[in-house]
Amino acid sequence: MRILPELLESQLEIQTIRRDIHTHPELKFEEFRTSDVIAKQLKSWGIATHIGLGKTGVVGSIEGALGKGKSIGLRADIDALPLAEHNIFSHASINEGRMHACGHDGHTAMLLSAAQYFSTRRNFKGSIHFIFQPAEEGGGGARVMMEDGLFDLFPCDAVFGMHNWPGIKEGYFGVTAGPMMASSNEFKITLTGKGAHAALPHHGADPIYAVNQLISSLQSIITRNKSPIDHAVLSITQVHAGFATNVIPDDAWIGGTIRTFTTPVLDLLEKRLIKISHSIASAFDCVADIQFHRNYPPLINHVNETQFAVQVLEDLVGKECVNSSTEPTMGSEDFAFMLEKKPGCYVFIGNGDGDHRSIGHGMGPCHLHNPSYDFNDRLIPIGASYWVTLARKYLST
Repeated sequence: MRILPELLESQLEIQTIRRDIHTHPELKFEEFRTSDVIAKQLKSWGIATHIGLGKTGVVGSIEGALGKGKSIGLRADIDALPLAEHNIFSHASINEGRMHACGHDGHTAMLLSAAQYFSTRRNFKGSIHFIFQPAEEGGGGARVMMEDGLFDLFPCDAVFGMHNWPGIKEGYFGVTAGPMMASSNEFKITLTGKGAHAALPHHGADPIYAVNQLISSLQSIITRNKSPIDHAVLSITQVHAGFATNVIPDDAWIGGTIRTFTTPVLDLLEKRLIKISHSIASAFDCVADIQFHRNYPPLINHVNETQFAVQVLEDLVGKECVNSSTEPTMGSEDFAFMLEKKPGCYVFIGNGDGDHRSIGHGMGPCHLHNPSYDFNDRLIPIGASYWVTLARKYLST
């Protein structure tokens, strides 16, 4: 493993920043303290800093001393989750109901470490843009930053992202060309019927019975409409109806999520969901109201940039530590918006199995979005070395 010694030397300093951010988690578009910490660090290292893109986003830019050339964007997300932390170690969250349970504090730290390295080593041609993005957790911060002019102000020939991944061994990486993460979409279907006394159901039109039929019928989209070789998930996660045991309510609603790796499959699922909902409602003398929201598109890694990233990773940690055919996940990521506009690649860096956590951590497991999660600080110099090596090689080609 070719970890840059300078990044090992600064590990404790960057770890301190990471743990401070973990202690003070902030939710989407509320990352004012976090962005202030990031901006102050960048400015202290003499890096040109732009604040306010996407409300709380920060971009640090370094121009190489060898003249104009290509430009590269390196992105980290900075927001936390609305989750109560179970850990009680010294850097646990002090903001009630908020927690860095997805490792965005660690992503920020790795990118800060790379920025610090380049701040005093500008012997390259071209530009590096360090993109600290807000609101990945449901806010679409990547899209909002772009709408605010991210790539107009900071042109990028390619963009790259990275996410820690529990279960992958520390020091190992995973990536694949093409679909890497799924689209994220949500729906709410309300069936309105006619309320009645529960002892006299024939006087009404029961939306609960209709919803029950609808829940079963929607799964037929996955098993009978979609090709078996196309991956997709349709999950009902909410069912709401009624307020008394002796009353058939006027309405009932269900909510859930659909995940796909391609837009054509998503188009099919949405079309069938709408048709089946109206048909089931009509069959039971109800009316359907359907709300369908496309949140994040599928994250599609570009082939050339993925091959480039794999080569960098294999040189860095060895071929045996890089899985270039990692199984895609049905989780989603709004870095997908950036990859729709620019070529690039998104990789997973192994966070281990949780043995890195200090005394005082929760019961576990150390999975993403779990109240006992914590980022593995030993990854900071590894991830930063990837950023530095990637940027140097990209700008030299």
